[in-house]
Amino acid sequence: MASEASATKPERNVLEDLDSRIPTNFYWYLAVLACIGGFLFGYDTSNIGSALAFIPYHLSSFATGYLVAGASLGAAAGALVAGPLTDHFGRKALLISDAAIYAIGSILSAVTVSAGMLLASRTLIGLAIGADSAIATAYIAEFAPRSRRGQLSIIQQWMITVGILVSYLVAVIILKAAPLSASGADWRLILGLGGVPALIAVALRSHMPESPRWLMLHGRYDDTRKAFGRLGMDVTVDEVRHAADELAGLERQRQRKTQWTRGVRRALIIVCVFFIFQQITGINVPFYYGPTILSSFFQSGGHDAVSAAVAGVEVTAILGAVNVVATYFAFRWIDKVGRRPLAIFGYMGMTVFILVAAAGVAFLTDIPKTVVVMVGFSFFITSFAIGVGGTGWLIQGEVFPTAVRGRAAAIAACVDWLANYALIEAFPVWHNAIGLAWVMVCFAVLCVLAIGFVYRFLPETKGLSVEQAVHVFEKEAAGESTPVG
Repeated sequence: MASEASATKPERNVLEDLDSRIPTNFYWYLAVLACIGGFLFGYDTSNIGSALAFIPYHLSSFATGYLVAGASLGAAAGALVAGPLTDHFGRKALLISDAAIYAIGSILSAVTVSAGMLLASRTLIGLAIGADSAIATAYIAEFAPRSRRGQLSIIQQWMITVGILVSYLVAVIILKAAPLSASGADWRLILGLGGVPALIAVALRSHMPESPRWLMLHGRYDDTRKAFGRLGMDVTVDEVRHAADELAGLERQRQRKTQWTRGVRRALIIVCVFFIFQQITGINVPFYYGPTILSSFFQSGGHDAVSAAVAGVEVTAILGAVNVVATYFAFRWIDKVGRRPLAIFGYMGMTVFILVAAAGVAFLTDIPKTVVVMVGFSFFITSFAIGVGGTGWLIQGEVFPTAVRGRAAAIAACVDWLANYALIEAFPVWHNAIGLAWVMVCFAVLCVLAIGFVYRFLPETKGLSVEQAVHVFEKEAAGESTPVG
């Protein structure tokens, strides 16, 4: 009798086994593949700054602003649309579609024949990278072992930094190789080359497994078994069904009143506010406006438009390289130190070093000014990369239940993009009104507010399964205390 009971009701919990695994090379490959959108995100949000001075179309001030920031608005819309679609059709289908849409938008940008077509292409690209940013870390969180979920998810931020750096390197190479074609083929190449990794992503993503948790929740048990097999686990359909019943039971408990329980809403608010602080504390100012702000510090070899643009792009590329290297330390520490401590220390470092840069702008001149501003910006970016950038994308993927993870992550991504857009649009006016040094002081004040927010509201989810991470927020919403790490 006991053996029959064991046969009909497997004791093995395959989700627990998945959460306890040591990641193989295939896990890292899947994470990088899921985060190609992060690379495209970084490339696209930076390449427009290198190409803008050479686009030959007459653009009004509004059109120019939209050309720079419009992709962010498209991304906000794309993130919102992606949420319900990915919960219904799956993570894989949307990841493939996003890459295809980006490739189309990038190609259209390169062959555009009018300002209107270019603006439409930029909007299309925005839709794609916004949707991808809503899905990537949710997909990773649903297969990543708990002990490495932070490292696997933070690849999203790393790929963003690599995309930013590559965009500047590509621009420098193209502009130096063919300076007489800056207003002809050069800017088209700078914008269009992003289509290459997008097309590669379409091909490779078509062979990636679907999220096993999503398949389970939708009753596709044989497909779930195959997905587990791709992840190196030999499971039976009965074992999958048993785990699915447990997962469905958890979801039914949350659905007695609504899928959007108090805990889910609390988690969503915290992630959204974290994303707002991530953007409004100024991280994108060096990358979007660095070529303009810093070009005069490093310009040499002439004062024509191309040499000025190359000088600005080169110095911003230095900051991009700092960003890539610093993100490595976030990758190493996120699962050891934890999300909360890294975020707090990250914002502390941002506070200190943006004030250093502000002092350099306000009180120094010539070479001392250049050195101090670059040191300040470099360590400001380092602090962000280690403690803030990847942490936001990580918690976006890990703190929501499977049934609404796509929609909740999409809302958070939409907020991130809207905050990004607001900063891009506001900075020139802000800069002209009070000067760069005082804008930096404002960023420092916002960093201090962010420290208080993280300390008070963000719980630690290091070492927890995604289901346990969800439960932490349910307990806090119910007024029960949880360890904060």
